[in-house]
Amino acid sequence: MTTHKGFDPQDFRAALGTFTTGVTIITTRAADGEPIGITANSFNSVSLNPPLVLWSLAKNARSREAFANAKHWNVHVLSAAQEALSGRFARQGEDKFSGLELDEGISKAPLLNGCTARFQCRTAFSYDGGDHIIFVGEVLAYDRSELPPLVFQSGQYALAARKPREEVRLGSTPPPECSYTEDLLGYLLGRAHYQMLHALRQLLSTQALDERSFFILSVLSIRDGLSLQEINGFISYTGMLADETSMSALESQRLVAIEQDEERTRYVLTADGREASLRQIALAKAVEEDVAAKLGTGDTMALKLLLKRLIASSDPGMPDLWSPR
Repeated sequence: MTTHKGFDPQDFRAALGTFTTGVTIITTRAADGEPIGITANSFNSVSLNPPLVLWSLAKNARSREAFANAKHWNVHVLSAAQEALSGRFARQGEDKFSGLELDEGISKAPLLNGCTARFQCRTAFSYDGGDHIIFVGEVLAYDRSELPPLVFQSGQYALAARKPREEVRLGSTPPPECSYTEDLLGYLLGRAHYQMLHALRQLLSTQALDERSFFILSVLSIRDGLSLQEINGFISYTGMLADETSMSALESQRLVAIEQDEERTRYVLTADGREASLRQIALAKAVEEDVAAKLGTGDTMALKLLLKRLIASSDPGMPDLWSPR
């Protein structure tokens, strides 16, 4: 680690940015009744008794006068689903409240909904803080939800995943003296995958369909009219390949129809096939919802984000199933 005794403004800001914070929107009303709102991550608690919180505003901010003269303001701790709202209130030159539904609060300060927590405050006092003004408010009312919070770290939005107080051990006995441990990423991904797949297999067995059929019908439900080669381009990562025999079996079940032209053979879903695919997807979602309920909303969102990043970084060049043709 390099110690910097001088203060390069940009580097100092980057160093401060390593401190992870939540993201808030502070709202009030100007003297003429105009709604005012800004995005801020300078929010902090001050005291429990009396209940006090603080936040800071740059002295050159356009909203400085409105907040300096306001008796009431609201702090909204944004949820992970409100990243776009954070961006809207961070920009200038637009009607930030356009199209937003507001809740009724104890003051006239705008009260946004869909947040992780909200604090309705009365200005207690403010004081000089260098190039910022620090506002301290008495909390008159508050509410909170179970929605996971939006997080800001090193100049980027992030999601928070809960870390257990103690290390999670999958086994009850000490690991053997070898380099293969339960912390190996491949083991963790593989075990999680096969455990979820095991639950899905049990549900699929009630539909008289196997995993290969599940993958084929799922692909055709998203992109219909594919050749055998195109289908395999989307499912080859599973280690299972469709062939004429498997497609003929689906045709005999009236789930897939074969269309032949001069150039190629294409496979399309029948009405029964689309209904079967919808049932399969419902089963897969049931497995996911069971796991998500145990993980919690925030951890589930963080897990999906990390898996998407992992898929992007390890992608061997598979075609994008959801992209337009």
